[in-house]
Amino acid sequence: MEIAETTIEVRYAETDQMGVVYHNNYLVWMEIGRTRLIEKLGFRYFDMEEAGYLSPVLDVHIHYGKPLRYGQKAVVKTWIKGYDGLRVTYGYEICYEGTNEVAITGETEHVCVTKDDFRPVSLRRTFPNWHKAYLKALE
Repeated sequence: MEIAETTIEVRYAETDQMGVVYHNNYLVWMEIGRTRLIEKLGFRYFDMEEAGYLSPVLDVHIHYGKPLRYGQKAVVKTWIKGYDGLRVTYGYEICYEGTNEVAITGETEHVCVTKDDFRPVSLRRTFPNWHKAYLKALE
């Protein structure tokens, strides 16, 4: 299984009044991790969009564990958890840098759609190279 790791330094603006990372920022970090994984596989979301397609989020699941705080560093681990040629599910684990203690776990589900009318398309047919790379990344 192919895993991308991205280090994030917790910025003050990402924290709430309790001094912990505001829950919504984990979604942003998951997007950063997902983008890094796709780049590691040799592709870019930008190229997909330029070709007239998007990959919207269909579903999100996050389990919050021990909160991260300002000044700490997190490692976002991202992998392909499931893929059927149409939908892809990415898995995430956000850990404390250096200890691998888990702060959150989560997953997002996506589908490829046309930019104009949001009709789902088969990644297998529309982007066969992505399809092959996703299958290989699952191994």
